[in-house]
Order: sequence, then structure tokens, then C-alpha cells
Amino acid sequence: MATLKDISAELGLSVATVSRALNGFPEVSARTRARVQDVADRIGYKPNRIAQRLVTGRSGMVGFIAKLNADMTADQTFLEILTGLTAALAERDVDLVLSVDQHDDPVTVYERMLERGILDGFILNAPVPNDPRVAFLQSRGIPFVMHGQSEQVVDYPFYGIDNRAVSRDAVSLLATLGHRRIALLNGDIRFSFAIDREQGFREAIAEEGLNTPEAFIGHETPSESYGYTEALAMLSGRRGTKPTAIICGSTLIAAGVMRAAKDLGLSVPSDLSLIAHDDALPQFRAVNFDPPLTVTRSPLRDACSPLANHLIDHISGGDAETLQSQIRAELIVRESTGPVPKGGTDPWP
Repeated sequence: MATLKDISAELGLSVATVSRALNGFPEVSARTRARVQDVADRIGYKPNRIAQRLVTGRSGMVGFIAKLNADMTADQTFLEILTGLTAALAERDVDLVLSVDQHDDPVTVYERMLERGILDGFILNAPVPNDPRVAFLQSRGIPFVMHGQSEQVVDYPFYGIDNRAVSRDAVSLLATLGHRRIALLNGDIRFSFAIDREQGFREAIAEEGLNTPEAFIGHETPSESYGYTEALAMLSGRRGTKPTAIICGSTLIAAGVMRAAKDLGLSVPSDLSLIAHDDALPQFRAVNFDPPLTVTRSPLRDACSPLANHLIDHISGGDAETLQSQIRAELIVRESTGPVPKGGTDPWP
């Protein structure tokens, strides 16, 4: 088994310098750190975790908390995030520690994990406005990174998409196609991403000189049954004049909308245009819909490496405000959107 002494002998450096280089100490030059790491990789050196923790004060482990729903299940994105983060962290030689949150108080599980003294930081997801986890971890001086943002301007590391732009891009495409009656089936309004998407929708609708009645803006945990029930009520005319286009917060919701349209004898896109946000979940691939879905696409797996890197860099002393990334989802136009149908050009009353 390769040792620090082996690296030391090959490079002519002291064992102490080799150790400091491998542990990222700033007093060792970047050039020396690179030379040491190259030799360590070549000869297969693996650090002793216990000794490394004694030197650096770090465990090489970070936490991720999975919030269970009332029916004791995790949401559809859980497995995609978990596998992606585990792989991304492993690339930086860091392990992921998973725990499940079943408490009403969102910080209880973080308190319990911190009491064990084995974690260097946390990856947080599903932010809410004034997220209590942020204040708690900051008060303890615990590094963390957020998938998304609790507010528009924050002082902690994050990686996410511009959720207002998600809705704005969808509305703009539909308006260009002549649609004036556009509905929104949003996600759970408790969460910051859904708040931002509704805000972006309302802003874009106003800029196009349109309006959308409150009855045609829905909020709920994404599910196929939610999409089906809401679309059935809208498209059957039970809520008044029917929409000619619906924007869905996920491909899961869109699956329900398509089923409702089919049951009512409506064709997509001849009678109804449909856009969804696509997290690229394997079980709900937008290209496999009939017709293939127009989407604002941002694969969850693409967020895992930036989240892992931001957190590890923050743990290593990186400034929080330099570790903030927001990207714009890609608009992919497919066959589920088309020109407004005849007789559908009038706005809502």
C-alpha cells in the first residue's frame, strides 16, 4: 500500500509538506500541491481517514436530508438527486450521509446529525421562503449549499435555475403562437421555486397584455392525478371559457393533462398546446409522450456536480458569494405546441 513516505521520497519533499499538500493547506503552493497529487494518483495513494481528520478537522462526509411526504414516500426526484450527488461527491473523495426527516420542525434532524460531530457540511434542497434551515446552520457556522434559493438575493452558496424565466419563456412561446388563454398548473406553492414560477408567469402574462383568471392557476404537489383532475375541470368548461394552452410544472403533471384531453376527445396540439418543465426523470421522458412534449429542460443530474463542488469549495474556505450559480433552462420546442386553434383567439372574459 502506497504511503506518504513513498510520495515524499519520489519528490524529495518532507512528509509534513506532502501531508499539507494533500490536505489543501494554503501555505503549500498550487504547483507543489499539483505535483504531490499527480504522484499520489499514479502510485495509488489513499489517505487514512482517521489521520486525515486529525490533521484537517474534516471527516470527508457531508449530509443530505430526505423529507418524507405524509404517506411516508419521497418525491419523484429523490432517487435522481441521491444517485447523482453520491457520484459527484465521490469524484472529490467525499462521502454522502443520508438521513430521513419525519419531524414537523425542519431543523430537528440537522441538530441530531450535528450532535454526532461527523459531518463537514450539508446539501439542502426544496428551499422555502425564510428557510429556517439557513438561519440555523449559519448560526452554527456549518457550511452548506442549497439546490435553488429561498429568496431572490441570498448570502449562501447555491446552484439552481432561473424559475421565473422558466414561466416567462413558456408564455412567450405560446403568445408568439397566438395563444391568449393560457393556464398554469404549478407545483406546491409552499416552495420557493413554485412561487418564482407563478411570479414569472404573472409578469409574462401582463407584458403580453393578457390575463389569466385565478381559477386557471393551480398549485399542488406534482402528480399525474393532479394534472388530470385540474385539466378535466378546465377543458370541460366547468370553470368557464376553456384555455387553449396549459403550462405544467412537471412532465408528471403533463401526463395527467394529456390523459384528460384524450378523454374529452381533444387533440394536442390542434385543440390544446402543452408545455412542461422537464427535470429529465427517466420514468417520464418528454420525448416519449405522444406527441413529444415541448419543455423547459434542466436535468436534475446536471445540478449534482456543481452542488458537490460548491459545497466542498466552501468547506475549504471559499467565499459564499463566489459560489452562487443560476442557469437558464433550455427551451426545447416539440410537437405538443402549435398555433392557437380557430375560435380560440379571444382572451378570457
